[in-house]
Amino acid sequence: MDKLQVVKIGGNVIENREALLDFLKDFATLSGPKILIHGGGKEATQMAEKLGIEVQLIEGRRITDTQNLELITMLYAGKLNKTIVAHLQALGCNSLGLSGADGNSILAEKRPPNPIDFGFVGDLTKINNNLFEILLQNGISPVCCALSHDGKGQLLNTNADTIAATVAGAMSRNFEVHLNYCFEKNGVLLDLNDASSLIKTINENQYLNLKEEGILHTGMIPKLENCFNALRAGVKQVKIGNPKMITETGTFTQIIN
Repeated sequence: MDKLQVVKIGGNVIENREALLDFLKDFATLSGPKILIHGGGKEATQMAEKLGIEVQLIEGRRITDTQNLELITMLYAGKLNKTIVAHLQALGCNSLGLSGADGNSILAEKRPPNPIDFGFVGDLTKINNNLFEILLQNGISPVCCALSHDGKGQLLNTNADTIAATVAGAMSRNFEVHLNYCFEKNGVLLDLNDASSLIKTINENQYLNLKEEGILHTGMIPKLENCFNALRAGVKQVKIGNPKMITETGTFTQIIN
């Protein structure tokens, strides 16, 4: 099977123009088929503050009411997504920006209101493999933002890490998929403020032990859960680290079975 790189970019890299452009240069040089998935939650929070829109978080997760959904749609599927696509085109990487509604690419259902009503948040149900394969076969790199849809006209805010893991797992039926979670840190750290505390490899038992001991940063827990879900779905390799890891010059944590 052909190798497919699925790369999720997030964290402070999205907000830092210089870091984002540097990453996009590296992404554009990757040979073979590739898919880029991006977040943008921090920028959405900053924009909401500027516009006077209240942002409510529960356990670090955004409550997506109507106003926040409108803002997220404008930012994720508009400014952020199209800026990334424009830069990739300038770098010679033919790409196409997608929300989950475009080409029916990513379907979800609205999360039930119990025990917590997160509003217009989607739990993924289906990936349109055929669409992604057609684009990749024609040399086009999909660039997906963190929006899905329910097939009934409703857009849904959806975690970008989860989209990356789910797309990677779905595409593993026909590709040897390598999933890369890129952000500003060097990987999974025992101490968030100590770069030398990098864990070079981690399996699920080690993860569960570290989680139980309260050692892992809370923001890393859902990301690692997505990593193990991807491996269970057939993804060949999963890494978390700084953006340079996609060129094999960066630092990362490898997630193993």
